[in-house]
Amino acid sequence: MRKNLKALGISLFFLGIASAPLLAQETQQTTLTDQRASLFKLSLIVGGAIIAIASAAGAFCQAKAISAACEGISRNPASGPLIRFLLIFGLVLIETLVIYALLITIIILMVQWGKYS
Repeated sequence: MRKNLKALGISLFFLGIASAPLLAQETQQTTLTDQRASLFKLSLIVGGAIIAIASAAGAFCQAKAISAACEGISRNPASGPLIRFLLIFGLVLIETLVIYALLITIIILMVQWGKYS
């Protein structure tokens, strides 16, 4: 658990360092165009975060599933076909979640911000 917290802390630290230039910008009188631009920038950040988190979680879950399936088959080779079927089914579901995250990201990024105002 401590190892996971360390990785999370390091990730948050680098995220804070990467976002520091955004905090240093001066505020100005915002117009409607500027508000749309800032909303579009925010949508780019959110879209990138969604797909990054989803792909990282999907890769971790797929690695864990493959590892458990290989271990299960090595312990009981007779149940290999059933374990293999369940492994493929589980990998399909995990990959589907990542594809859903990609679709959500595409929807967020492709919204025409100025058209509906």
